[in-house]
Amino acid sequence: MTGDRGADFEEFAQARSGQLLRTACLLTGDWHTAEDLVQETLGKLFRGWRRIRHMEAPVAYAHTTLVRTFLSVRRLKRSSERPSEVLPEPPPVVGADIELRLTLLQGLARLSPADRVVLVLRYWEDRSVEETAEVLRISPVAVRVRAKRALDRLRALLGAELVDLGMAC
Repeated sequence: MTGDRGADFEEFAQARSGQLLRTACLLTGDWHTAEDLVQETLGKLFRGWRRIRHMEAPVAYAHTTLVRTFLSVRRLKRSSERPSEVLPEPPPVVGADIELRLTLLQGLARLSPADRVVLVLRYWEDRSVEETAEVLRISPVAVRVRAKRALDRLRALLGAELVDLGMAC
């Protein structure tokens, strides 16, 4: 990358790629697919970087691009890669309840992409209803309804597993 645009974008990408990768991992349930999603998102951002870098919130724009890219790939089913039954070894997590985290990640992976996106944005990333609605291009009421239904589905999927972990809902 040459010029001011390249250096500026490279700095942004290095600073934000970890956060984008964490979100992508939650959405895809697969580390390698998440890396591909982040790469595709960063490619889209680079193409429009002259405009994007002057925005009020380029980080929010990056996250929105990531989520919309994830949903469009799922919707179009254009990916030739197929998910596997076995997840790769996750990176080590320090200071967290590993068993609960893995149970939640497995539950998220069993939800539809739309349910997964709304739960990740609302509860894992702690976004407001309005921010989530803007990213998903739906009304705040639809976000609340979808989030409640997705939580109900997740609880139904994980019912016995959550009880075993002492997290009965």
